[in-house]
Amino acid sequence: MYLPSFNLQGKKALVTGAGKGIGRALAVGLAEAGCDVALLSRTQSDLEATAALIAEHSSSRSFCYPANVTSREQLEDAINRASADLGGLDLLVNNAGMNIRTPAIDVTDEEWEIIMSTNLKSAFMGSQIAARIMKEQGGGSIINISSVGGHTALRTGVVYGSTKAAMIQMTKNLALEWAQYGIRVNAVGPWYFRTPLTEKLLNDEVYLKRITDRTPMGRVGSLEELVGPVVFLASDAANYMTGQTLLIDGGLSIFGF
Repeated sequence: MYLPSFNLQGKKALVTGAGKGIGRALAVGLAEAGCDVALLSRTQSDLEATAALIAEHSSSRSFCYPANVTSREQLEDAINRASADLGGLDLLVNNAGMNIRTPAIDVTDEEWEIIMSTNLKSAFMGSQIAARIMKEQGGGSIINISSVGGHTALRTGVVYGSTKAAMIQMTKNLALEWAQYGIRVNAVGPWYFRTPLTEKLLNDEVYLKRITDRTPMGRVGSLEELVGPVVFLASDAANYMTGQTLLIDGGLSIFGF
């Protein structure tokens, strides 16, 4: 039998930033693949909307945990409660993130701190907390949502790009340290996908044309196209894969933007 299993039936997953956009799509997709899913975000109503979609599209269980991912106390409490409610934790998806589009010469200390804390520090803290649980249960998988902006330079994205590049390196380091515990750590790097975070930019026809003209596939991505790579990384099909970043970018990273 050469075809490995992509089935996630019975797996226990937690997705940060699950209230909307990429996080919501991944949470619903993981539930469709068989995972019970813990949903973490700031806003209870957003989490409930994601939970309703999970109930509509799958028979998987979901649990909502409103929390600020930049607070270690809130994050640790949410992850520990999720593990207890789910009956373990097999998968963590570090998706929570933000961007403030400011030219590098004008970036403030406050912008630097909030983007770094939301995008990078929260992912490290979440990984560390989850890894302690996974180590005790004999393994697990962590998937970081990076960006093509961590691989190539983007205009007015110096802080965001820095966090995403650091996330790619953090993925490698954590994979190296935690392989001994049976914990795999990988990442995906999306290009432009239609989300509440990108809606304003992608509604600008001039900007959209610049993006699609530079993207070999000639279009932005749809959220469903991120689900497959994440399910793959979470599944037994990726059991011998760790420390890697899959760029889901329509070919943009072939030559940069």
